Amino acid sequence: MPITVILTVIFRFKVPIMVKRREKDVLEKQQQVLTLIEEITRNDGTSYYEIGNMVHNGRAELAAERGFIKQVRILQLNIPHSRNVIKYEDYVNSHYQMQDESMDHWEEWKRTPEMDQVVEDILKENHVG
Repeated sequence: MPITVILTVIFRFKVPIMVKRREKDVLEKQQQVLTLIEEITRNDGTSYYEIGNMVHNGRAELAAERGFIKQVRILQLNIPHSRNVIKYEDYVNSHYQMQDESMDHWEEWKRTPEMDQVVEDILKENHVG
């Protein structure tokens, strides 16, 4: 059952109108705040580190249950919101949207060489890897 969000729109005469929006519509607009480090294992056995949040981790867990990836592990929670995390957050928010629960594949966030270095720096800052 999809989650719905109710928004109140107030016009000139202050008459509230209720508008229902599906979870997917809300997630598309939402800016993600990255707060944790995960290790994601692909089905071929290779793994990679990702900077994500609890929603991303939940989607990865769901992807693992559906067989799109092998597993996901949280390596560190509540990472500091450093300049590197902010850079990567901006990159992710401008290039990707969070997958909703009806996903039919796992979308790995592909990184540019510059973003690869930013993620490496985040891992070093947090003594991971």
